[in-house]
Amino acid sequence: MSEHGTPRPAPGTWAPPSAWQQPLPGQPSEGQPGAPGAPAPTGAHPVGGPGAPTAPQPGAGYTAAGYHAAGYPAAGQPGTPGAPGGPGLPGTTPFPAAPAPRPGQRSGRWRMGVAGLLAGALIGGGAGAGVAVLADGSDGGGGSVAAQNVTITNPETATSVTAAAAKAAPSVVTVYVTGSSGSGSGSGVVLTDDGYVVTNNHVVSLDGAGEGATVSVRTSDGTLHDATVVGTNAVYDLAVLEVDDPSGLTPATFADSDDVQVGDLAVAIGAPLGLSDTVTDGIISATGRAVATGSTEGDATVIDALQTDAAINPGNSGGALVDGAGEVIGINTAIATVAAGGPGGQSESGSIGVGFAIPGNTAQRIAEEIIENGSAQTTYLGVSAQTAAAGDNSEIGTGAQVVRVEPGTPAADAGLQAGDVVTAVGDRVVTTSTELTAAVRSATPGDEVTLTVRRGQATDQVDVALGSTNG
Repeated sequence: MSEHGTPRPAPGTWAPPSAWQQPLPGQPSEGQPGAPGAPAPTGAHPVGGPGAPTAPQPGAGYTAAGYHAAGYPAAGQPGTPGAPGGPGLPGTTPFPAAPAPRPGQRSGRWRMGVAGLLAGALIGGGAGAGVAVLADGSDGGGGSVAAQNVTITNPETATSVTAAAAKAAPSVVTVYVTGSSGSGSGSGVVLTDDGYVVTNNHVVSLDGAGEGATVSVRTSDGTLHDATVVGTNAVYDLAVLEVDDPSGLTPATFADSDDVQVGDLAVAIGAPLGLSDTVTDGIISATGRAVATGSTEGDATVIDALQTDAAINPGNSGGALVDGAGEVIGINTAIATVAAGGPGGQSESGSIGVGFAIPGNTAQRIAEEIIENGSAQTTYLGVSAQTAAAGDNSEIGTGAQVVRVEPGTPAADAGLQAGDVVTAVGDRVVTTSTELTAAVRSATPGDEVTLTVRRGQATDQVDVALGSTNG
């Protein structure tokens, strides 16, 4: 996994919806493990820093294709940085077709993908989560579907979901992107009343095919605005847009995502399949879920996600996941899907109740840095790591084994060595290299964390001040 890095724009974590292509960020640019310029060792992923994905690692089970985000889904493959998944987690493959299993990858029917953009044209040679087409034969771009406001018409029968949606829906927009290689749509959340909107990187990048793309934003009242991309961060799969005419925008209210608990109400709002202002509900199924997504072997994103069973489908990427008070707790980015048509099936199902969102605190930090500087810092440790397997069983991880420590990095300063196995970050147990990457990236540059490290037969605790690099 890579902990820091400057990956190019790419979408999310499981099979991406819409088009449904969404490259997954998370691999530092230049394919460098833990630090620019140094190739990652075979089977190792740079943790929390720049680095290119390498060979599959023990426990690898996630790929970009299985997750779909509300934007352009990217097809991720096992063996990419941060691709390994924990025990029992399904593997993923690019949509619409699933590639042959790579060494170390399960050939099971589970897939992970980005909740990606709903694309009107196949982008990137078919590396999407599967194009969704409306019944009337339209391309799913939402052009034939009228915008609808979420309103409370009968207060006496209104539910918590009704109230949450009525508050948050005016702050959720539909994002349309048109590039030389295709077009697609996703969702976004209004940050400020002067025109800034946060969405997924894979939405605006059209799975890496959106260079020079034209971007438009439609608000919940149906008004269409021109917009420009202020900046992106592929590692966190986030991007910020600026709307040309911000009049009438309603900024969202963000809650403290660190306070979210399993079982809390979760309401997803966005434009799945181009259907603006769609509301679905569920609960928070898990917090701190390490999820790796990616569309190519050299492009992956690892997020420390909020997991929900609220239905998320292609086009939801970049939209809001809100709590019972209608406050944003996450930015929807990916879903898990299962192959249809029996074993070996090439088609993918839609939402199966396993969706993921980037925590709101992380999204806010990255967005604010992009608005201020045009780019954002990625937190990194400075090592390349692979999953330490339990004996010969690669499905059972026992920690993140350090393969290389980059000179001059926080890891080197803290005395970490190749062969060390990190088993916890603070109170958080680490069983795979993906989990180490997610834990590092969820922190803020400069934060001091305590690593539990196994070296030989001894276990010790090491304090590390995490570094930062442009992402």
